[in-house]
Amino acid sequence: MDGGTGEGMVSMETSVLRKRAYRLILLLGLVSLFGDITYEGVRGITGPYLALLGASATAVGVVAGLGEFLGYAFRTVAGYIADRFRSYWLLTVVGYALVGALPLLALTQRWELAAVLIVLERLGKALRTPSRDAILSHAASQVGRGKGFALHEALDQVGALIGPLLFAAALTVDGAAGYRLGFALLTVPATAAVLTLLVAWRQEPSPEYLERPGSLRAPPGGYRRLGGAFWRYSVFTALATLGFAPFALLAYHVDRTNTVGPAVIPLLYALAMGIDGVVALFAGWMYDRYGLVTLAAVPVCAALAAVAAFQVSVLAVVTGVLLWGVVMGLVETTMRAAVGELSASETRGLAYGIFNTIFGLSWLVGGVLLGGLYQQYSGLGVIVAAVFFEVLAFLAFFGLEVARAHRLHREKIAH
Repeated sequence: MDGGTGEGMVSMETSVLRKRAYRLILLLGLVSLFGDITYEGVRGITGPYLALLGASATAVGVVAGLGEFLGYAFRTVAGYIADRFRSYWLLTVVGYALVGALPLLALTQRWELAAVLIVLERLGKALRTPSRDAILSHAASQVGRGKGFALHEALDQVGALIGPLLFAAALTVDGAAGYRLGFALLTVPATAAVLTLLVAWRQEPSPEYLERPGSLRAPPGGYRRLGGAFWRYSVFTALATLGFAPFALLAYHVDRTNTVGPAVIPLLYALAMGIDGVVALFAGWMYDRYGLVTLAAVPVCAALAAVAAFQVSVLAVVTGVLLWGVVMGLVETTMRAAVGELSASETRGLAYGIFNTIFGLSWLVGGVLLGGLYQQYSGLGVIVAAVFFEVLAFLAFFGLEVARAHRLHREKIAH
């Protein structure tokens, strides 16, 4: 009887933890949904808006490049600070509060001020992302990391679709004056993101207690360093990302070759985002069922995406866009979930910061390299380079799996 009662209490406690975990995941998903409505709504029109205020093409390029660089490069520092001072919630709130810089674009008269606000939001993304993902990983450990990140990504992509549509409606209604209307409308989701985040913080102030037993832990009284498996995974991430062509380059190719009309290109991006959200759910389930082996799909799909997208056939390009969306869905679920599995709870913020920094810088370097190859050799140059990097990534993944199998074998013998 006592044993049965004890098992019943454990089962009840587990059920409660899972409900709390789901609640936190859904709340963070809503935060990302509102946040994406705001900054994805602005992202596609920052260039034209800066030009409208008098910025040159060079200035637009500098603003976009600087914002993306800070948005990724500062994440390692932000992750370390979050781990060092256990300030995950604070950095997440501050980061999302800086999304509020974007609605202020409605008040700008000079492009320099608009540029500051745009870069400030990207800096906020650097602050919030490692901490938010660390919090999410704790909750996801209760329900399956793949499933947890998949639910979050699905909600995130809903916002990524709504934002551009909202802004397009504002521009349709009011022409050039619609920029200010669109920015003003974004005050609502920006405020909702922060308020929802505060609710999540209040309901789950110590998300690390949701971490499932059996996850990596730091030694008593010590600080666990990131292990060899994490760094091997980082090599895989860098190589896979170097060969993943940015959508901007894909769109440039489609426009230059007149494969489809200019008005269709935003629809292709929306298609990719829709596929991203759908694939995320399936990829999360696959990750929880089969583990790290599902990461092998990333380099395979990225290589196939480049091969298909940089053709001049409409069918091939659409296929490439679909595969591009598949890769994004895998990146946002399985690749993020793997970071939580390969890092200790006490170093989770730093791990996500390093992962995001490596991903961002590799995508920047890869974009420059692939763009240069396209300039010299057209689509064939991009295809060859993408396939080359993805083959290397697949080999790196194989090395990661072999090392992991050896470690598990040694642990089994030790026990």
